[in-house]
Amino acid sequence: MLLELEASQLVLVDYQLRLMPAMHDGGAVIANAVRLARMAAALQVPVFVTEQNPSGLGETVLELKAATTDAKARVLGKMQFSAVEEGLGEWLRPPTKPVQGNARSLPKHLQKPAGGAARDTIVLAGCEAHVCLLQTALDLLEDEFDVWVVTDACSSRTERNRDAAFDRLAGAGVELVTTEMVAFEWLRTAEHPQFREIQALIK
Repeated sequence: MLLELEASQLVLVDYQLRLMPAMHDGGAVIANAVRLARMAAALQVPVFVTEQNPSGLGETVLELKAATTDAKARVLGKMQFSAVEEGLGEWLRPPTKPVQGNARSLPKHLQKPAGGAARDTIVLAGCEAHVCLLQTALDLLEDEFDVWVVTDACSSRTERNRDAAFDRLAGAGVELVTTEMVAFEWLRTAEHPQFREIQALIK
């Protein structure tokens, strides 16, 4: 099973000013998050950003904030560790609008969803992997989203906590991928119009 571009949405969890200096390999993790945001912008994948207790942990780090602003990302401030508990699921899957018409309207199973095809594949990355990322991912699974966690764009304060999160996520049915896997699965072909732009981001 490969990632489907048209079914994808990108969620970036808690890359914040007062949090990232404590993260294991934080610089590389931020760089991959920036790549993901810029790839999403180029390929018109919707982007969402979360910020845990922003008054305490600060805003999203500046280099990523610039990339997510370019991607027209929506930002969700939260206090719950799981962003789903704060309404992320409703952002990712807005309620369908009721179909206008009379008794001769098509039955529900023949109606097309409002706004086109659903984007139920969530490409997820962030910090800390064993807390906010993990709880958000498990809640998204519970809400019947397909969840793909980008491992090289995730971190925790310790490798042990990060790796324990990956083990638990894999056991729960989450797909574990890397930034380059996401790039080339979204593109699928070197003939894609944005191939050179995406290739430049990952070189």
